[in-house]
Formats: sequence, structure tokens, C-alpha cells
Amino acid sequence: MPATIRMEIMMTDTTPRLALPYILPSQAQKHVTHNEALAILDAVTQLVIADSLTTPPATPANGQCFWLLPNASDAWANHDGMIAVWQDDAWMFITPQIGWLAFFRSSGKLLTYNGSGWSELPLSSTPQFSRLGVNASADDTNKFTVASDAVLFNHNGSDQRVKLNKAASGNTASLLYQSNWQGKAEIGLAGSDDLSIKVCDDGGRWTTALAISPEGYVRQPAKPAATARFAPSAINISTGQITGFDLLTLGQGGIALQTTLGTNAGKSLKIPTTGIYLVSLTLLASATTDYSVAIVDQNQARLFELAIGTVSGVVQSCQTTCLLLNQNTELSLSHSGTATLGASSTGVKIAVVLL
Repeated sequence: MPATIRMEIMMTDTTPRLALPYILPSQAQKHVTHNEALAILDAVTQLVIADSLTTPPATPANGQCFWLLPNASDAWANHDGMIAVWQDDAWMFITPQIGWLAFFRSSGKLLTYNGSGWSELPLSSTPQFSRLGVNASADDTNKFTVASDAVLFNHNGSDQRVKLNKAASGNTASLLYQSNWQGKAEIGLAGSDDLSIKVCDDGGRWTTALAISPEGYVRQPAKPAATARFAPSAINISTGQITGFDLLTLGQGGIALQTTLGTNAGKSLKIPTTGIYLVSLTLLASATTDYSVAIVDQNQARLFELAIGTVSGVVQSCQTTCLLLNQNTELSLSHSGTATLGASSTGVKIAVVLL
């Protein structure tokens, strides 16, 4: 049989991608070519770039790689955009190819070469993540976590809408505001389909400040509001006498009966928070001598006065005003003149509501 003839045609002296030198037929000192190829492979395999510089470091470590920035100088002159590798006390220069990956030790980032520089790896056009942290670590509960001074959701031509969807009416879809990881306020659909605003005090007690039903009805269950009465069967009033109230017929928001003012004189009405209040006072009395009554605070400062004068028979008088009341103010009534209070039914009614 004729002998099989094997022909090897070598077009260049180096490999097409990494420019590794071939060992040529009948080449002397083949180990030199082989070792040169190994040196290139050692530099670019699992490529780690120590830094991006224009000037060679004074004492590079053997095997260190550097990305040469524009206007490189000294031993790096005329090698801009190349990778400089320090091997065997000399610089070797390698031209990166599009698609190479390198870990940049100075920034801690894995970058890819795009033909002119290094950039972060692009994401898929339809990425999906089980967790995502932006400048923070996500966990099993907070699968999307952002640590930033601000977060922007911008429009894409017109509208911008952020949606929070819950499974059912009894679940919660809300925004929770915290201070030092303690909940302080919550806005949303919290356990119902009412839009609510809730706040929390330092003791961890939550209060619904505002609730809007799906029909649009607005409620303020924590807004200070109360009506109170003083209902003696009949009491003779004289100048300087102080009376209060003996029953809170309606109350919310912390308004309460507070200090006992004397035997059968009722209690003061305590204001829970500073604000402007609408106050209405109604009296049922018979006045014999130039009678008037004033709402006073616990220091006997007169806040406003209802003057009745002298009348025959039992009359009902009413007056409404707005008062700036401080927190913990205690309201009571200071009488002037003589009268009989509550001769036939409730002697005094007061209504107080924060505006």
C-alpha cells in the first residue's frame, strides 16, 4: 500500500486569538517559544488587573497586570490601551480582545472589554432575580433592598404610577415609615379596604389618625372631640363659685374628666393636645342678679364669658367661640352673680372639638 502522506500547513507564526507563538519545524531552542506562550497564557487566563495607570509602579510584583490609560509614559509609552504584565523583570504588553473578562482589583468589579475600554457586564433584556440589593444586602423577607439618599421613579413619556397589590381585603398594602427601625407611621390599606393613616408613639401604641372608606367617607377617630354635662337637680350659684362637669356624654381623642372641683361641683375637662378648638357652652338657669359664667383654665384665667343678666323664669343661653388651648389645660366654669342652675334638667352642656 502506498504510504500515507500527512501535510501540516502553517499560515502564521502565532495563534489567531492570543498570538501564542508556534513551535516551528526544525526550530532550535523550542523551549523558548514554548515558555513565551506559557507566559502569555499565565497573564491572560483568569485575568486580574491590579489597577489602571499611566505610569509604571516603582516595584511591581512578578505577574502583576495593569491597564494602560491614555498618555502612558516611561516604559509604557506608546502602549496606551494595552495590558502591561511584569514578568522576569521586564514588561510584556498584550492587546486585549473584545469580550475579554477581567477582575479589576482596585474597584472589586468584573468588567468586560468592548474594544476601547472596560465596562460592567450588561444585564439580560428580560432579567429575573430572586433577590436584588442596591448598595445593600437583600434577604428572604426584603427581597428588594435599596440603601440610598433618594429613589427616583421617572415617567416614560407621560404618567408614572406605583402599584401595591394585596391578596384580599383583610390583608395589608401600605407604606411603613420607620425611625431607627421602629415603625412610626403607616399609610395604605391596613387590614381593610379603608385608606388609613396610622401613627405610633414611643411606647409602640398605634393610633388611626385618618380613615377614608371606599365610599369616600372621612373619619378621624383620634381627633379630640367631646361633649360633657353638669346636671344637678338644682344648685344655687353665687359669685366666685367654680363648677365643672359630671358626665362625659361623648368623647374621643383623649379629652377626659380630670380634677374634682368640690362636693357636687363636678370635674374639670382636660384638653389632650395644643390646638385651636371650637367650644360651645349651653346653660339652663334662672338668674336673679346680673348673672354671667366664664370658661376658665386651672389657673382661673378667663377664656370667654357668657352673660345672661337678670331674667325671670328658666332660660337657655348658648354661645360658641374658637379658643387656642394648650395641652393639659383643664376647663371649668367660674360664676358671677346669683342664679339657680339646672332647675328643671341639665344645667350645663359643653362641646369641644379640635379644628
